[in-house]
Amino acid sequence: MIGGFVGKSRAAERFARHLYSAIVAQARQPALYRRFGVPDTMEGRFEMVVLFTIILFLRLRREGREGQDLAQRVFNLFVTDMDMSLREMGVGDLGVPKRMKDIGRSFYGRVDAYGKPLADMDRSELCEALHRNLFPEEPEMPLLTTELADYVIQASLSLNDVSVSELKSGNIRFPETASAATIRVN
Repeated sequence: MIGGFVGKSRAAERFARHLYSAIVAQARQPALYRRFGVPDTMEGRFEMVVLFTIILFLRLRREGREGQDLAQRVFNLFVTDMDMSLREMGVGDLGVPKRMKDIGRSFYGRVDAYGKPLADMDRSELCEALHRNLFPEEPEMPLLTTELADYVIQASLSLNDVSVSELKSGNIRFPETASAATIRVN
């Protein structure tokens, strides 16, 4: 009995690692920064990892308890990755917990900001949230924000078409960023 549980646990951990790797790879796509104007900074990259994690979590939500478990495992990997990144940047042991608390607040704030617009496919609300989080210093919303919102909605829709077995394998594909501007979502 215990051996079966450990085997399932290891497999679930492996699935989560594949998924988190796919999210990070997507968040590193140069077109996000070149084409859509996402700031190529530590903050901009953080925003993209969080955004694609939320897209994945919305998809996993449809899978009930198993999806929730997988989402939690992916979130744990996210937390570990952020902790390790802070340490690599030279944040000391005493500073890491405070910074991690800030990262947690930011993550859950983004879940609130992006989750509902993505679930409702509300382009306008998603644009506003992206503008607030990616371009807080710019009073006017850059045109690229609407193009990014279209791409994000397209990515969310494409992930909805991914089967559970593909999700478990970590075999998730996001749409090409070059085609995003041609698709308009209301």
